[in-house]
Amino acid sequence: MAEQDVVLADWLKPFVEKLGHKKRRQMCPVYISGLIGPGDRKSIEPMAERLAPDHYDRLHHFISDGIWDAGPLEAELAVQADKIVGASDAFLVIDDTGLPKKGDHSVGVAPQYASMLGKRANCQTLVSLTLARDEVPVPVGLRLFLPESWTSDQDRMVKAGVPEPMRISRTKPEIALDEIDRLIAAGVRFGTVLADAGYGLSAAFRQGLSAGG
Repeated sequence: MAEQDVVLADWLKPFVEKLGHKKRRQMCPVYISGLIGPGDRKSIEPMAERLAPDHYDRLHHFISDGIWDAGPLEAELAVQADKIVGASDAFLVIDDTGLPKKGDHSVGVAPQYASMLGKRANCQTLVSLTLARDEVPVPVGLRLFLPESWTSDQDRMVKAGVPEPMRISRTKPEIALDEIDRLIAAGVRFGTVLADAGYGLSAAFRQGLSAGG
């Protein structure tokens, strides 16, 4: 095993342990290596050809069909992020992430403002949270925003496989406040929350921050 593989395996160990199933634990490092390693094509088939030519089916199942609870992984991410940059002088940065998408079948896709394009476009929008200190950022949360064109159409959400607890209308500030509460409960340390004017204009968001100290 190359040195970089050993370093990656050590870093991934606490996360891999949360996956439970043996085959998931085996395929996770392979998938991560494929994402961050060389090669322009990051889909399953070319990554399997480069890294695990005898295990294409396993890698495909890990991504396409594997079902597991993300909660333990998110909790571990909070722990590891706090170890790296958590402190009373750390910042929790709230922002939007837009993913341009064609068509209308992917969950949450609709004509809406895409931050990365600087204009309205057909896209998914996610609320992102990043813990940062001394110019070191660590992503700690990413939640999909469902626009009204989705939350008003229960049949569409059922067909797309949206989990039942998520089939409700929530504003981006509401999503952000829920995520802040989750991170505080997980023990993540920070002293200041930063967000752009889109969040600052929400009285409920400002009041939620004040209530949380």
